[in-house]
Amino acid sequence: MAGRTIILLLLIIILSVGGIIWFDFLNVIDAKSVLAPIYRFIPFIPGEGRTQPRIGTDEFINLDAERLAIRLEALELRGLEMDTQQRDLDSRYGEIVQMAQELELRQNALEDLENSLRAQVFDAENKDRNVEQNARYLTGMPPQNAVNILASLDDQDAIDVIRKTEEIARAEGTASIVAFWFSLMEPARAAELQRKMAGRPPNL
Repeated sequence: MAGRTIILLLLIIILSVGGIIWFDFLNVIDAKSVLAPIYRFIPFIPGEGRTQPRIGTDEFINLDAERLAIRLEALELRGLEMDTQQRDLDSRYGEIVQMAQELELRQNALEDLENSLRAQVFDAENKDRNVEQNARYLTGMPPQNAVNILASLDDQDAIDVIRKTEEIARAEGTASIVAFWFSLMEPARAAELQRKMAGRPPNL
């Protein structure tokens, strides 16, 4: 009986020590410091202490500090994202300002062109009114006096008045006096005016 008891006690001790070693190996418990002499005889188990970091008795995990650190990191990332968005907005704003300036320049150019065209139209209308008025004046005066005035004009102005006189006669259904004017002019002058009138369209 005494032998059996000793064997059972040895068996219990061996199982206990094996269980402690196994649980320590699984990092369920920390027994390496106690079982270090035994580990020296077991080649596949290192004799050092636990490899996992241990918290001292005077240390603790500050959850508030962890949460604060996470929030600070999130705020930093948010700040970087906002900086990127701000740079994008600044770039877009610069492009919009440049486009607005270009549109303003184009608008000013169009307004200048429109004003120039209006001035040209106004000048043309004024010129047409003046030519018509001169044609009516010449038609109403003695033909020789009209011919003398036409002789003092340059060729283009004389042609404009002659054409306007014919236009008025056609519009009013009356006979044109232009042929009689040509008969009173010097032949060379009359031939030159007729040649230019034939070679240049009426709208020129």
